[in-house]
Amino acid sequence: MNSILSFIENLPDFIWNAILISGAILTGLLARAIIRSFLRFNYRKTKFYLFNEVSTHLHAPAGYFLPLVMLNIVLPALRLQKPVAHNLDRITEICLTIAFAAMLIRTVRIFQAVILHIYDINQANNLKARRIMTQLQYVRQLAVAIIVILTIAAILLSFDNLRKLGTGLLGGVAIGATIVGFAAQQSLGNLLAGFQIAFTQPIRIDDVLVVEGEWGRVEEITLTYVVLRIWDQRRLILPISYFINNPFQNWTRKTSEILGTVFLYLDYSVPVEELRAELTRLLQSSSLWDGKVNVLQVTDTKERTIEIRALMSSRNSGEAFDLRCYVRENLIKFVEKNYPGSLPRTRAEIDAPPAVTGKPA
Repeated sequence: MNSILSFIENLPDFIWNAILISGAILTGLLARAIIRSFLRFNYRKTKFYLFNEVSTHLHAPAGYFLPLVMLNIVLPALRLQKPVAHNLDRITEICLTIAFAAMLIRTVRIFQAVILHIYDINQANNLKARRIMTQLQYVRQLAVAIIVILTIAAILLSFDNLRKLGTGLLGGVAIGATIVGFAAQQSLGNLLAGFQIAFTQPIRIDDVLVVEGEWGRVEEITLTYVVLRIWDQRRLILPISYFINNPFQNWTRKTSEILGTVFLYLDYSVPVEELRAELTRLLQSSSLWDGKVNVLQVTDTKERTIEIRALMSSRNSGEAFDLRCYVRENLIKFVEKNYPGSLPRTRAEIDAPPAVTGKPA
């Protein structure tokens, strides 16, 4: 034992320091590998998704955090001059703070992933899932922003000179806050509108909206703006306060089910009962119909045509659009094939010229 201690004491300082630092880093990486293997083993055995989410999201930040923790433990044993040891300790502290913040951010994502496993947004009746996802997305973004701000504040406050500088600037905080408040009035309004939308939920993720004459789905809700995916894959980006201050249509506010309409303008001679029976046949043969609403009525009369409205129901707005196109196309085809005289036409009566009397000149 004495010989070992003597050998260690006689090692050059840079070799001793290299051994400790390398050992600390390798120990941290080995600990990460053991933890990940344990999580994956339990996931394969139980198929519990939490093990997989933790392994996936925390693997990268743990590769920085655990070696830094081990390095922080061995710092007192390093053979360094006091200024170098002080600077290395400060750098390690800052890196640990950043790595810990990264771990917290990934933990927030794990929480979101777990909730999304519980509430599947891809199911047919996904109203509750979309409500939870909307709140969760906003809370996650807010939590990440708070973690980043607190991390930056913790790093800055660790420097004595910056702390003294902050004390000296306290007298100007009130004036500065007033100026910033006026300058950021719109941004603060958007932030407060985001809180209101997240918890009162006039819109949710995957809601179908008609905004500014555009039909689309809510793709993303951030702290300050909303992204609407238009039907032709364009993106309409609006400030989040827009949905507090302006009217818009929400087709999936209470349920994703929706009624579709098809209007036909035909001649007065069209047999309505036969057309009604054909609508029933078309709906029953289509998987897009949910089996609830099937109505065909004469809803208006014009000078030359009558207006016929076919009303049908579907599980969501996308299927309703496809069902309307299908019904419209096949009803027109039915009339063309079976009752071509019932298509819109213009009638004219031509009177015979009056008979000519008397003898010709």
